[in-house]
Amino acid sequence: MRRRADGVWLCQECGAPLQRRVPAGPLLLGGVPLVAGLLVALGFGLSALPPGPQPLQRLTGLELPPVDELSLALDPPAPLAALLPPPSVGGLEGIDEASLMDQLARADAAWVPRAERLPDGGTRYHYKRRSGDPQLSVAEIRSLIVNPPSFGRERLGIAELLGVLADVGVRVQLSPPRKLGAAGEWDPRARSMRVKPAVLDSGSVEFFQVLNHEAIHVAQSCRNGHVRATPRPLGIGEQVPAELAPVLNDALYSQASELERRLEREAYANQNRLGIGVDLVRAHCRPAASAPGAG
Repeated sequence: MRRRADGVWLCQECGAPLQRRVPAGPLLLGGVPLVAGLLVALGFGLSALPPGPQPLQRLTGLELPPVDELSLALDPPAPLAALLPPPSVGGLEGIDEASLMDQLARADAAWVPRAERLPDGGTRYHYKRRSGDPQLSVAEIRSLIVNPPSFGRERLGIAELLGVLADVGVRVQLSPPRKLGAAGEWDPRARSMRVKPAVLDSGSVEFFQVLNHEAIHVAQSCRNGHVRATPRPLGIGEQVPAELAPVLNDALYSQASELERRLEREAYANQNRLGIGVDLVRAHCRPAASAPGAG
């Protein structure tokens, strides 16, 4: 070989320019055979691609997916919980309905009158009387002992109310209300109805009244656009029963505005009516799947 002045090597015998040959062995790239290194890199890139048919990558171009696509594909698999259907957005929380009804049934037993035999041979009768109820005669007490009330209508009303509240995305929680002294409260922002656990001990009638009262407030929210809205009056009547009238003068409402008092008058005036809470919620609220802010 000889080298020309311009740096090109020439054949010593024929004078033609020489061409560089590719070695037969593998080229090394940082101590790793170049072809093997490309294959490893290409294999990594293909494994990071999303599942499904993918265009064949050219070895020479090494067309790997973008960096953000690689990072997504390389994330650890989602936990099993993420693959399961999402939990219901509403419904009874902290206790199942069967346990709730069982506790109410035990509490209802206390409303059945009982007779106590006295040492002198007489009889003393014990019974509980709600505010506004007339005093019972001995004959009426004896009749209730023989034919005790079942409270089945109230329990059916409770079950129906729980179902319709769950349908519109309301969470019913057995937890102390934030308002001191309240038996129940409706929190539109959280879609939560809180019922004081002690109400269970009073039995089905009282629990139904509290649940019905707060369901009316739920309908008042829906009347203003959706379940998370500030309640507005429904126009269903505000004539509060005489036995409940003093409640609005309680310290609980001492700082209430006139709008709040009107909302409460509607709820107190209608809380004893079986079926009205269900009808109002169905009339004014949308199902949770289509209601704004249901998540």
